[in-house]
Amino acid sequence: MFEQILGLPAHPLIVHFAVVLTPLLVLLAGAYALLPRVRALTAWAVVLLAVAAPVAVLVAKESGESLKRARFADVEGPLGARVADHESFANPLLLSVAGLAAASLALVYATTPARRSVTSDRFGRPVTFVLSALTVVLAAVAGWFCFRAGDSGARAVWAAAGLTGV
Repeated sequence: MFEQILGLPAHPLIVHFAVVLTPLLVLLAGAYALLPRVRALTAWAVVLLAVAAPVAVLVAKESGESLKRARFADVEGPLGARVADHESFANPLLLSVAGLAAASLALVYATTPARRSVTSDRFGRPVTFVLSALTVVLAAVAGWFCFRAGDSGARAVWAAAGLTGV
């Protein structure tokens, strides 16, 4: 299922969704948590990204595993080490993005006023503060793993093509 798209390896095509949606979720969730003034404008985008980004990362991970089985299963040496390094970031990225998505959705829910109240947070300021802090921390972690996964993948590809000395 995750092996090819129109005869091309799926992973290089699919990974772009994760590379775009994850940083967008990181930025918008962080802004939502830190800047209460933008919440009304960004809530819908945070919710959509919180659903889409983990799905994109999961599909990228699965397509990467298919690509490794199909083309890099027997690769050893420096290229094999680079592929293994790249692969080592898949699960931490997926878990951190899923955690960020859950925290972001909880934060949006908590900061959306209940029907009876138009000004206060649903569960009070302490809960909002904890969820905001958790969202910011998870955004930083997800951003870091997104960067590391992308960087290690690019280094593996460029080294395999013989276009870099790294």
